[in-house]
Amino acid sequence: MNRKGKKVLSLLLAAVMAGSVSVPVFAADSDAGEDGKIAIIHTNDVHCAVDQEMNEDGTVGAMGYAAVAAYKAENEALYGEENVTLVDAGDAIQGGTLGTLSDGEYLVDIMGQVGYDLAVPGNHEYDYGVENFLALTEKAPFDYLSCNFTDMQGNPVLDSYEIISYGDVDVAYVGIATPESFSKSTPAYFQDENGNYLYRFAQGEDGQELYDCVQETVDRALDDGADYVVAVGHLGNSGITPEWTSKAVIENTSGIDVFIDGHSHETYTETVNDEAGEPVVLAQTGTKLANMGKIVIDTDTDEITAELVNGYTQQDEETASFIGGIEAEFAEVLQEVVAVSDVDLTTLDPDTGERAVRRAETNLGDLCADAYRTIGESDIAFVNGGGIRADIAAGDVTYEDIINVHPFGNELCVAEVSGQEILDALEMAVRYYPQENGGFLHVSGMTYTIDASVPSSVVTNDEGDFVEVSGQRRIKDVTVGGEPLDPEKTYTLASHNYMLKSGGDGYAMFRDNTILRDSVMLDNEVLITYITETLGGVVGEQYADPRGEGRITVTEGGTVTEPEEPEQPETGVFTDVPDGAWYEEAVDFVTENGYFNGVSDTLFSPDGTMTRAMFATAVSRLAGIDESEYTGSSFSDVKEGQWYSAYVKWAADNGIINGIGDGRFDPDAEITREQMTAMLYRYAEYTGIDVTPASGADEAFAAFSDSASVSDYAEETMIWAVGEKILNGTDGRLMPKEDATRAQVAQIFANFCDASAA
Repeated sequence: MNRKGKKVLSLLLAAVMAGSVSVPVFAADSDAGEDGKIAIIHTNDVHCAVDQEMNEDGTVGAMGYAAVAAYKAENEALYGEENVTLVDAGDAIQGGTLGTLSDGEYLVDIMGQVGYDLAVPGNHEYDYGVENFLALTEKAPFDYLSCNFTDMQGNPVLDSYEIISYGDVDVAYVGIATPESFSKSTPAYFQDENGNYLYRFAQGEDGQELYDCVQETVDRALDDGADYVVAVGHLGNSGITPEWTSKAVIENTSGIDVFIDGHSHETYTETVNDEAGEPVVLAQTGTKLANMGKIVIDTDTDEITAELVNGYTQQDEETASFIGGIEAEFAEVLQEVVAVSDVDLTTLDPDTGERAVRRAETNLGDLCADAYRTIGESDIAFVNGGGIRADIAAGDVTYEDIINVHPFGNELCVAEVSGQEILDALEMAVRYYPQENGGFLHVSGMTYTIDASVPSSVVTNDEGDFVEVSGQRRIKDVTVGGEPLDPEKTYTLASHNYMLKSGGDGYAMFRDNTILRDSVMLDNEVLITYITETLGGVVGEQYADPRGEGRITVTEGGTVTEPEEPEQPETGVFTDVPDGAWYEEAVDFVTENGYFNGVSDTLFSPDGTMTRAMFATAVSRLAGIDESEYTGSSFSDVKEGQWYSAYVKWAADNGIINGIGDGRFDPDAEITREQMTAMLYRYAEYTGIDVTPASGADEAFAAFSDSASVSDYAEETMIWAVGEKILNGTDGRLMPKEDATRAQVAQIFANFCDASAA
């Protein structure tokens, strides 16, 4: 069979998959084991999520690697072992304790046990160093691929593609790594001792270099006899450099049949037309094994189908035992109590519950920065918000808690820097404000002000490195040790190798500076040492304010934005809620009634997401409860005294919310649309509202293209919500497992109140 220039996809695939989530395009044939079908199971952005985790209703959330092994075996029984391939689209080995403790080696061991056949490197595969990653590729019992990870002469470091034969059909798997690897891992890992780059990712700024590299590889694979081409890329779409997204690659190349994606933590199965106008199946599974993906190629009909699998309950016992053996080795040391905290140390905004550490000061950011400055014996310290990954609850603090805060294994360094370089770094840090930025800087020994009315004029190069500030600066009133910063003066700056030596997050201004103390200790050791030796083992009241100590101030054209709970705004004052927006009236409704507020006096953040704790709080305010009447906690991870504790207690006591298993509520997790609907349904029952589905509700629900993907526990509640027009969906989809945005929640609250009053 020669398929060059030919692609036949079902019309049902093109119509139903476009924009759909978690929906099988075709139901599996009852005789799917017959010859002619190839099954490709895929994962991406697992980030060390090796174990099964449960949803609030006791159903499976994150499925874990033992589920992947079981699902692969199930499909091998269905299609034949020789017709099933398991691939990973990157970012598997970093993001949790097992990765940190082993520089990713244990994750490669686990993936080998599961039975992976192929993988591509994500940007975080390099977090323990390129040499470490290359050593892991030699150890791995599966192959890593990338056509655009090359040396400076353009020679691929890994195999560009691999052809797997399924009987008389050959499928080429083409690997594509993200050019964002330079800025989203550690740039120095890709350089020699003189700062010269040793590697490239075809990162030309207009994207053409990447497209040409991919096209040349696809053409070679087809010339090599491939009947189908499957791109396995770590590129992503949302929040990614536009020229380097998977959709951009598809639209600027031809010959790819399937694109298995990663990097942006999105969940999608859809089709995108390539340069020749041919549809390409594009799929990504989100993150941390909330989903697995499955592509089926019917070589007899040329039909290609895609689906996402979630809630899979089966566990391969041998794989589970293998993982358990690794975890048992470190259980004792991880649970060792190394300190005590009298206060909750947070990455979140105490009012909204949203993540704040990447755009605002928090007490945990202050603590980490203080640790660097004290242990580094320096004038000031910087810690990037993206390197602070978890909260620490009041009480005993374990080694695992500290590792979860700092999972990257960065090393304390101290450098001589000029005042001007400090100003440039701060400007780089706030270039996206008020949007999040992993490079947002928490500080110690200094203060600074952000003037949000000034647009950023930071200029960066192709690799995302700082070049210059070309216009007016956003940073004002910088002090060091209580005195105005002097741009001509030399200061000592403590941070980590990622920033000071490697130019991580684009901080290129420090790369050539004199290093006074080089790689003193790991970041988690810095934090432990500071708490145990400087603070006497107890984090006390000096860190009691979750917003920190006022080291970072925000102004809007000279008016200081105080770090206080936002006042209720007047109608129409949110600058990010355009006149006539579909959610404008709903935003006015929820804020005027105090159900929830903006993220500041002038910003509502309509596209921001809500956590489970935030939504429980909003429902409690809708009920008009007296929070002083609700003390204690129904969940182990909801400590008394949190801003949301009383609201969660009321909601749990009255059956509005459930836990996720193991006595936990997971308050900081982003709430999905089906979880939100289930809570509103239970609230309606609590208030005595008749929740009998309206006439025609079943049919209206079934008309949504993704209705079959609604979890069993939420189906009844979503039928009710559709029937009452509380939930209207988007583009014919309910998107049950997608995170609910603040604008969507506002509209659903308004719809619910309208329906209740009818």
